[in-house]
Amino acid sequence: MMPFASTRSSVQIDHALLAPDSHINSRLPGWTNTEGIILISPHLGSMTRARFSQYLAVMQVGARAAPPLAGIERFVFVLEGEIELRTERGTVQLLPGGYAFLPADSEHSMEAISAARINLFEKPYCARDGVDGPPMVIGQEDQMESVEFLGDPDLLLRALLPDTPSFDMAVNIMHFNPGATLPLVEVHVMEHGLLMLQGQGIQRLADSWYPIEQGDAIWMAPYCPQWFVAMGKEPARYLLYKDMNRDPLTGVKN
Repeated sequence: MMPFASTRSSVQIDHALLAPDSHINSRLPGWTNTEGIILISPHLGSMTRARFSQYLAVMQVGARAAPPLAGIERFVFVLEGEIELRTERGTVQLLPGGYAFLPADSEHSMEAISAARINLFEKPYCARDGVDGPPMVIGQEDQMESVEFLGDPDLLLRALLPDTPSFDMAVNIMHFNPGATLPLVEVHVMEHGLLMLQGQGIQRLADSWYPIEQGDAIWMAPYCPQWFVAMGKEPARYLLYKDMNRDPLTGVKN
């Protein structure tokens, strides 16, 4: 039990650590028999606002998902249980590690076949002149190729979405063997949402260092300095969202 009135969660102007000890469940509009935990949303941040949402949906058997708002693309990653996904391509079952990218305004439905827990990323789709919109993608994490990140065999990346101009987001799995680190302190224009899937480590965010573990979520604003090292005796894995493939002036108003 955490000491009275303490938490590992921290919310700053350009980053946030959201630990399970501070989670509050709420209803998700239109979902049935489901409790939601909103991790990241445009309400977060004061130097810059988050431009996407990340949330957990804890579904009872038979629970049904509501569609996203108009113009919103959705990425679903199953953490626990089994989900039945119905789309124009047919019906598939998503087990732990299963995922689906659903383009904005694509018709689909999701139902929990067993008690399930899923992570969702949602954002307005940003169209690109002369480029078709992205296709639906359905896959399984362990069937995707792992590649060394910047030549480090102890740091592996699995890209869950194609890196093509149609996609304005990327979702990756980062795998760190014990003691592995990011090779540099990253500072870049891309915004991140992160969910720790396994293990533990130390995460640098701006000028702070945080111990993080399975179940933690992190928001990183553009240009927030970031770095990670895996600690302990087991690998560390996290699910990572970022925006990409768009001009940095897109959406900027004079």
